[in-house]
Amino acid sequence: MASEVLLAEDDVELRRWLCDVLRKQGYRVIEADSGDALLERIWERSRQHRTFDLIISDVRMPGFTGLEILEGLREEFEPSIGDTPVIFITAFGDEEVHEEARRLNAIVFDKPFEADDLCSYAAEVLKRHASSHSATPWV
Repeated sequence: MASEVLLAEDDVELRRWLCDVLRKQGYRVIEADSGDALLERIWERSRQHRTFDLIISDVRMPGFTGLEILEGLREEFEPSIGDTPVIFITAFGDEEVHEEARRLNAIVFDKPFEADDLCSYAAEVLKRHASSHSATPWV
């Protein structure tokens, strides 16, 4: 079964490009176009007692920021959702953003970035995460 990636990006062109890139790598991609939509997708999945394998999110989006949502995930959700790997992408990657991401156990890719680098890192993160967690859904 393909890994499921939740991709949150408010820039339509970048989101389409990233979806294409990730799908060509074999990932099943679920899209969100804002922080609010990202949060809704996470809630939908948690009501099904499931989680995503990976979240890739822009930092600055309409509604909630990616960092705000990740902080809530890490603090409020059950461990199997709260420890979902997260990769941030941003055009505003100052040291404060990078430090906050590290504190929340995430990484930041500054725009522009190479698709190959993002895909390689995603594969590495998914492999590490899978080896440290059971493959069965949480209940």
